[in-house]
Amino acid sequence: MTNDLKVVATIIAKPDAVDAVRDGLSALVAESRKEDGNISYELFESAVEPGTFITIELWKSQEDLDGHMQTPHLQQALSEFGAHLAAAPAIHPLRPVG
Repeated sequence: MTNDLKVVATIIAKPDAVDAVRDGLSALVAESRKEDGNISYELFESAVEPGTFITIELWKSQEDLDGHMQTPHLQQALSEFGAHLAAAPAIHPLRPVG
């Protein structure tokens, strides 16, 4: 059994800032994939709600996720495009059911 931590985050851009948020998230993903504790980090955009972005992340541990939340590249991304978001990102660490 694996102790890997799965995380899903939903990020919703303001309608006039979709491109800026997309670009910012793409850069964030590239940097996050380089982190030691990251196993995978994927970025998607909703096909039915353009401007709604979803990350699906896999981390080695909660400590690695906590470290990610403090990284300069994440903090910089949030400060640079945070004003372009319709709401705060919804971050969901997941646990298996059953």
